[in-house]
Amino acid sequence: MARTGQPATRHVAAVQRAMDILGVLADARAELGTNEIARRTGINVSTISRILATLASGDLVTHVPATGRYRLGLGVVRLANAVHEGLDIQSLARPYLTELAARTEETVTLSVPATYEAITLDFAQSPLSVRSVAEVGRTSVMHATAVGKVCLAYGGSLPAGPLKSFTERTIVDPAVLDVEVARVRERGWAQALGEREADLNAVAAPVLSTSGTLVAILGVQGPAVRFSPRAMTTAADLLTDRAARISAFL
Repeated sequence: MARTGQPATRHVAAVQRAMDILGVLADARAELGTNEIARRTGINVSTISRILATLASGDLVTHVPATGRYRLGLGVVRLANAVHEGLDIQSLARPYLTELAARTEETVTLSVPATYEAITLDFAQSPLSVRSVAEVGRTSVMHATAVGKVCLAYGGSLPAGPLKSFTERTIVDPAVLDVEVARVRERGWAQALGEREADLNAVAAPVLSTSGTLVAILGVQGPAVRFSPRAMTTAADLLTDRAARISAFL
């Protein structure tokens, strides 16, 4: 058979059934007996018993003698840890950047927090001819961008000195900025309406670790004439959902 470099599309039935059983045990988050697993998967009990015995030999499931039921084994934890160690935020986020750019038709960015700013790590450009242009390595000003406000809301700091004004809408009063940052934390996303560039609007949402630490920021930005407050709110809903999906892997 010629090698194409692509994964095979035909499935092995026994492996698929084993995956179904593991999935049922994961979703249950509790011990299950063979009859209950059979009911949830549609696989007959005798087949389930043989597959469970095989999975138990690899420590992927554990038999609980006191109840006669099964639960996920420590082998699953070992595999999960191996996957987690091989992940990086850019690889995790890339499919969502592409999807969000297609759905919003605006430029989508992935940024990482730094000491007094956020830095663009990756982006997906808007498919439209009139668009906001992103650059890898570009920094986001903390008090004048949606991405920067997310940083401030989740532990970031402002540089010393007065807040610089970039447009007439830039927030330069620290007290007003404090209120804005508190709002970001409360609702889970930030916005900037012509605050860094007069004709640019943006929204952003945090990607958090399991401990609540800010790992990255997803942002959508576009021309103010098109990326209106209503469009921004719609984009923010998508952003927070996709950011949460990425966070689930961290």
